[in-house]
Formats: sequence, C-alpha cells, structure tokens
Amino acid sequence: MLGLLLALQVGTLLAQSTANTVYDRVILGGRLMDPASNLDAVRNIGLLDGRIAVITMQALRGRDTVDARSLVVAPGFIDLHAHGQTPETYRFQSLDGVTTSLELELGTSDVAAWYRERSPGQRINYGVSIGHIKVRMSVMHDSGTVMPVGSGAYREASPAQIVEIATRIEIGLGEGAVSIGAGFPYTPAATRDELLAVFRVAARTKTALHVHIRPGVAGLNEALSLADETHATLHVVHINSAGLAETPVMLEMISDSRAQGHDVTTEAYPYDAGMTEIQSAAIQDIYRAAPNERLAELEWPPTGERLNRDSFERYSRIGGPVVVHTNTEEMVAVAIKSPLTIIASDAYWQKGTGHPRTTGTFSRILGRYVRETHSLSLMEAIRKMTLMPAQRLEGRVPGMRQKGRLHVGADADITIFDAATVLDRSTYREPSLSPVGIQHVIVNGVSVVANGRAVEGVAPGKAVRAPVDRHGA
Repeated sequence: MLGLLLALQVGTLLAQSTANTVYDRVILGGRLMDPASNLDAVRNIGLLDGRIAVITMQALRGRDTVDARSLVVAPGFIDLHAHGQTPETYRFQSLDGVTTSLELELGTSDVAAWYRERSPGQRINYGVSIGHIKVRMSVMHDSGTVMPVGSGAYREASPAQIVEIATRIEIGLGEGAVSIGAGFPYTPAATRDELLAVFRVAARTKTALHVHIRPGVAGLNEALSLADETHATLHVVHINSAGLAETPVMLEMISDSRAQGHDVTTEAYPYDAGMTEIQSAAIQDIYRAAPNERLAELEWPPTGERLNRDSFERYSRIGGPVVVHTNTEEMVAVAIKSPLTIIASDAYWQKGTGHPRTTGTFSRILGRYVRETHSLSLMEAIRKMTLMPAQRLEGRVPGMRQKGRLHVGADADITIFDAATVLDRSTYREPSLSPVGIQHVIVNGVSVVANGRAVEGVAPGKAVRAPVDRHGA
C-alpha cells in the first residue's frame, strides 16, 4: 500500500513538473512511431536544448508549437550514403526528411579539413569517412577531381605506397572519420595486397568498411573473403545496383555470413537506374569498347539522350555524371523488402545535375513501397531509415546512440510526415523536384522544414564524428 501511495505521489509530482514547464518547442497530437521501442501511439513531445525532454499524453506548453494531428512523428531520417555534401544538397535532403547526411563510400582524403569546412554549422547533421579512393588519388597523384581518372585508378601501388595509403587511412580515423570508404570498381589497379592492408586497418581499429564492391556474386565473394581473412566489419553499399539480377542470391550470401557470426550489413536505394562519373573506371572499363546497344544503357542527364559510340566518346572528354539504366524494378523491390537492408540514397549532385534519389529517396519509400505496394509496413520502413543506420555506426560514433530513436534524452532530430500523401516527385529529367507530404523536419530542436517548406537562414546541423585522438584536429 505504501509503495502504491509513493508511486502515485511521484506520478503527481512529475505531472505537475511537466505542466509547469515551458518547452522550447512542443509537438502535439502526432502518431509517434519509435522503432527502438515499437511504440506506435498518439503522444505529445516537449523539446529542450536540442533534445527530447518529455514524451507524454499530458498537455504541454511550448514557446513554439507544431500541430502534428493526423501526422506521423518519426525519428529524423539518417542517410549513410550521400554524395555532394553541400548546402544545396543538404537543403534538398532536408525536404525529404533527412536530418543526418553522411558521405561514407567515397569519403575524403583529409578528414580534419572536411569537418573544418562545415564547422560553422549546416542545415542538417553531417559526417564523412576516410576514403580509400580519395587517399589513393592523393598518394598516386591522380589528376581527377571527383573520381580517379589516371594513376589513382590504373596504376598499381608499390609496397611503400600501400604502406602510405594505410597510414593515411589511420590518420583519418584519428581525425574522427565515421568509417572507411572504398570503391573497388573505381580503383581497378588496387591489388589484393593493397585491399588487405585497408581491411587490416579496419579490423585493427574496429571500424566498418563501407564498400562499393565489384559487380555480382564474384564481387561480393571478394569483399566477404577480405573481411573474413582480416576479421573486419563490412558494409556493402547499394546491394541492388551491385547485384542487379543476382541481388536475391547476394542477399542470401550476406544472411549466411551474418549467421556465421560475421558483422556484415548492406543498404539499398529505391531506383532502377544508377548514376556515376562518366570518366570513372567503373564506366570506362565496361563501356569503352561496348556496342551501341550496350551504350544505350547510359543517359546524358542534361539532354536525356541515350548514348552511342560518338556521344559516349564526346561526353567522356567533357566529363560529368551519367545515368546508368541497368536494373529492374523487380530487383529493386527485392532489395528494399529484405530485412537486411538499410535505406540509403547514394545521393548524387554535381553542378546542377543529379539523380532524383538526391531529393526523393525517403519519400519514395514511404509513398510507393509502404502505401502503394505494401512491400513494407510503416514501422519497418521507419526502422530502415532511422534505427538501423544509427546502430550500424554507434559502435564507433557514440553520439549515434541518441539518433534514430524517439526517447527522453535523444537528440531532437525529428521528421513529421503525412502518411496518406507523402510521395517523391523528382525524375531523371527533373531531379530537383522536392517531394510532397514531408511537413516538418527538426534538427537538434530547430525547424529546418515547416509546413512543407524549407526554413531559410538556419544551420542547426552538427558534425557526426568519431572521437578524435591526439593526431586529430
């Protein structure tokens, strides 16, 4: 009896405290969906100092109020694979519900400088890997800008250069890189000894390697073998574009590897065409001598034309992104539906040209794969876009334990959307079109999207970064 009375008294005091507090912002009457606890219920949320301070059924008062009635309140979407980390792309992604955007495949060769460039603050949270591609370009003195086009792609590294590549990767990790990035098709001259050196750094530092594997089952076997030999943690990027028709088999291979105790994860994006730099080895090695029928898989975004021998050679001299039409919707759906896959956009934007996944990935999942085709439940989709990416990173980046979840003390990164209307609008010809149905996006307690429109002049985004050691910046 005494215990019951004490509990009632504590509950009364907490209720009084909640009623008396004026929060920075309150979110009222929304359908809160938290994949960490599986809570799916109408609740009110109070935000203080950039964090979630209370989740309750009681009335709340705030200096600012978001009316979330009839809307879903979810953790902010976390994108593990987003190129073009600029204010322009951060704005695009915020309108798609993204609160944290990470460049973990291509990465950078200078982690400290990358974070310094963004240190005044950005619209959304940001982070980067130390990238094998970028480091190799630097060590091999490649003349490319985005991707290697010369020695960084096509010249074998000497033993001394392999040591230098590995050393620079370790330095980048010391500077707080989120992970190690790699892309085997972009560095075809990298020997197995070189790749083993990179994997050994990952294993020794307990850092996940986010790898663009070579195509198909053979490419996945190569990456799994390297990870198995070194005991490194592996994340396979965009399994659907790496696998194409072999995607189901490759998902089964990853599942089998996990069942054997290996730390292997993967991701997918909801589009049946990819995009990359036309001058990169990944394109040149496949299409340089291809017949016109094969070249027609490539689309030049500014004109929409499918390429032939003459146009391929002309645009290869100019350089720029090219759309690669090689997949099918059937294989995309297999990847999206798999319980193994995290949703990651592989956002790509370069000088006003880009892929529609930059602006529409997360809305497309919610609109097409949840509401229209029922490939995923709403909670499953939210889990793939929030909790799963956070869990992939939190071993190295402790701050990620407070993202991808809605609980008291978590970062106030929140996406609020209309499940009945949310949908992507961007296309390969009009890739910058923002989606509909993403109503509010809050980053560290500050609105960056309100009533479906970007809020201008705000920069609440913070660095997502591993602990920096004495070598870091």
